[in-house]
Amino acid sequence: MSIVKSGWVFIQDQLLGMKWLNELIGTLLSSLGLDTSGWLGASIQFFIYDTIKIMVLLGVLIFIISYIQSYFPPERTKKILGRFHGIGANTLAALLGTVTPFCSCSSIPLFIGFTSAGLPLGVTFSFLISSPLVDLGSLILLTSIFGGKIAIAYVMVGLVLAVAGGTIIEKMRMEPYVEQYISSANSVDIDNPNLTVKERLVFAKEQVVDTAKKVAPYVLIGVGIGAMIHNVIPESFIQTVLGRNNPFSVIIASVIGIPMYADIFGTIPIAEALYAKGVGLGTVLSFMMGVTALSLPSIIMLRKAVKPKLLAIFVGIVSVGIIIIGYLFNAIQFMF
Repeated sequence: MSIVKSGWVFIQDQLLGMKWLNELIGTLLSSLGLDTSGWLGASIQFFIYDTIKIMVLLGVLIFIISYIQSYFPPERTKKILGRFHGIGANTLAALLGTVTPFCSCSSIPLFIGFTSAGLPLGVTFSFLISSPLVDLGSLILLTSIFGGKIAIAYVMVGLVLAVAGGTIIEKMRMEPYVEQYISSANSVDIDNPNLTVKERLVFAKEQVVDTAKKVAPYVLIGVGIGAMIHNVIPESFIQTVLGRNNPFSVIIASVIGIPMYADIFGTIPIAEALYAKGVGLGTVLSFMMGVTALSLPSIIMLRKAVKPKLLAIFVGIVSVGIIIIGYLFNAIQFMF
């Protein structure tokens, strides 16, 4: 057992966490005469290390996920989902969302396509919640920073929120509140060509490049904010606003996260810095979920597909779910 545990610690710290890279960067910066124990040197070290780590892991993960995804294009996914009904369909939609490495805005076109294809509205909303909130890449990155227990717990509660949210919307029978041009659209079935292994590899490579171009600015911004929180902003200030002693910290974190626009990869470095400053686990997770699932740009885009009442219900359900999850995790943090 000790050998297995040691092996997992090595994978988590050195392969996923890349602590060797952090030490190497620190050594190089010190050799250049920069004091890495000061706020400036520590911020630069954090920025370089986290940027490289996230982009390298992201590239590897997106390549693997995209290769698998090449077997499940949207039309095939529609056919698979169309065979299931009820909570089973919502659960499957949420699980399928985990293999689509999209931000909230990128998920909406697929949501529109699935809805136009005639899939149950609750099923499409389960996918819409899950897709930006939970994916295999975030599981690996969260493991590299917070450890396996927290990463798995985050994924599990994200899936529960997606299934519950979609199920509630389905039970409320909100189909009349989908915009007419979507509900009356005709779905076009396009057979998936039999791609060769080489073509799938090329597709995966293209996805890596395309995704890297899209997320790189947000990763840089996120790491930059994380470096400031980690080394510049006083811990006392963060503790006052988002600390465990503030009973409204979860709500504040959720509200702060909504106007921001980033995917899970851009929020992780900020979450890492907040957690290191003593912010409660539930508060950190609420912030991440608010950014990824309810970003303001995605809400604006979604308004083009659904009417205000359905949009308000969606935002309300997800917001309440995020807040409940936040307080729950703050209450049981000692378990992690």
